[in-house]
Amino acid sequence: MASMILLPSDEERNSAPFTFWYWMYGAVSKSGIHADLVGMKNIGLRGCYLMPIRGISDKSEFKGDANQLSPQFWNDVDYTFQQADSLGLELGIHISDGFALAGGPWVTPAESMQKVVWTDTIVDSKDLKGLMLRRPESYDGYYEDIACWAIPLRKKYSCSRHVHHYQPFFMKWNIADSKTLQYTSAMTRDKNGVFRSSEPCSILYDLGNIEIVRSLQVIPSGNNIQCQRLTVMASNDGINFKKVVQLTPARQGWQSYSPFFTYSFPATSARYFRFEWTPVGTEPGSEDLDPAKWKPVLKLKDIILSNEPKINQWEGKTGASWRIASTTSSEDVPDQNCVQLEDMIRLRLQGDRVISVINSVSKHSFLKNGGKIRILRFGHTSTGQMNATAGGGKGLEVDKFNGEAVDKQVNNWYRKFLDRPHSSVIKYLHVDSWECGTQNWGAGFLQAFQTRRGYELLPYLPLYAGVPMVSAERSEKVLRDIRLTVNDLVNEVFFHRVKYWGMQYGKKVSHESIAPTFVADGLEHYRYADLPMGEFWLNSPTHDKPNDMLDAVSGAHIYGKNIVQAEGFTEVRGVWNETPAMLKPLLDREFSLGMNRLFFHVDAHNPWLDRKPGMTLDGIGLFFQRDN
Repeated sequence: MASMILLPSDEERNSAPFTFWYWMYGAVSKSGIHADLVGMKNIGLRGCYLMPIRGISDKSEFKGDANQLSPQFWNDVDYTFQQADSLGLELGIHISDGFALAGGPWVTPAESMQKVVWTDTIVDSKDLKGLMLRRPESYDGYYEDIACWAIPLRKKYSCSRHVHHYQPFFMKWNIADSKTLQYTSAMTRDKNGVFRSSEPCSILYDLGNIEIVRSLQVIPSGNNIQCQRLTVMASNDGINFKKVVQLTPARQGWQSYSPFFTYSFPATSARYFRFEWTPVGTEPGSEDLDPAKWKPVLKLKDIILSNEPKINQWEGKTGASWRIASTTSSEDVPDQNCVQLEDMIRLRLQGDRVISVINSVSKHSFLKNGGKIRILRFGHTSTGQMNATAGGGKGLEVDKFNGEAVDKQVNNWYRKFLDRPHSSVIKYLHVDSWECGTQNWGAGFLQAFQTRRGYELLPYLPLYAGVPMVSAERSEKVLRDIRLTVNDLVNEVFFHRVKYWGMQYGKKVSHESIAPTFVADGLEHYRYADLPMGEFWLNSPTHDKPNDMLDAVSGAHIYGKNIVQAEGFTEVRGVWNETPAMLKPLLDREFSLGMNRLFFHVDAHNPWLDRKPGMTLDGIGLFFQRDN
């Protein structure tokens, strides 16, 4: 009889599925750990990736006291390793507490993900010396200067009348500035000033006089995509309108955070501007943004018209957000409306005070003769992103361009698991799906840019504020080089260091998708993965991003990886009606695409033995766990 027992072959074991095993809210019990692991073993799982999610301060369950990094937490981890070892299960540990992405309380603001910030000031040149400048945005008091530039302003932009907003030298008109504001009956406006409509509608501005408009900003409500689909019409008499531009949304990731979207178009002279919208042309499931897809609805806070030339959709092109937008043309921004490098004057600061001019100013006669100048003070600060789903190990996200900071992250979290008894059960170092936004600055960015791109970035810093430099074509080229450098650094620093530590510890490295969140190539980081991973969702068309699986499959093909993992059956609105018959067609499809190792999402650790199904991930996921 014993000779008839068939043990799994190496090939069969290699293809056996895993699961994500989440410890929720510090609610952990040893009896539950044992039952969970035995359940995994009995159904043929090869192992799991252990991830503690949130902490006891987020929610009180089971009188949980296993807060991450606490003595009780490590006691439960030790028991888990011993049990998994005895059962022959393999474990993976994430690079940080939570599942997104790599941060902790040991990360200082200076070691965290960075972004470029600035202030914009217009003064008379005779007031320059000794001028006190506003300090740009800072996170928790942390801010460092990059450079400060003065730019002469041309008279054609000058205007004597009062101008709305923070750049008094440039003309701007928003809803509050319109002499008369009209909007159609299909549109409502709530107490917070948010316009809403699901039917065709329009908003009419009256600027009071014929004005020149070169760009506009749309201020969305939330991350609404429909407000980025407006048709802009213009008229001198309020009766006969001509089309100025059809706004087209940039391709966007689900963390494309921004307070506004900037559109550039050829200079248009008009008194009246009408913004028209219709749901025709979009449908649920066809848009990029997760929350916007169930029904096309317009939600809008404001529209700001300006006579200032701007780079089209510069917010994404600077790497501040994952977006793909059309280039700025010379028709939109002619060369004469661009700042020329020879006009740039670099200022030296002492604290917040202008103390001198760094470069030669002999040709800048207006400094002596008087004239308006625009001062752009650039610096960097933390993005403020945290590993948001963490508990006791929650903190700022580490700077992905800072190798020493990445090492610190690994040593303060992952390494601590390796120091525990029975840690030989840990076979994998995992980096989950990218959910910590992006960064457009970081350690050594200026030098990295010059080394890789062959020229100096400092004179082009105004591009970070959307200011056109040299020409529209040159501006787009430099902005692309910024994004290429961002991509180079996240791969050559962050992913390279993670791979290094995996090799040092003898662990295989697993990476999920990086785009469309971080401004980077969606495939290149798989070069540093032993085990590429994608993700597919069940009954969740708003969240299922086709590139997640296709990136992992393509990355595996390009870089010669023979295992393609998939976080499978993630579900945003589970209703407990799933059956094997429902799941199989989707699973077959993913196998046919090239996936060959499945990770069920999710097995939420159930600390109870008398509750079924017990713990959940706040209703998210297909609960592939004991007692369900």
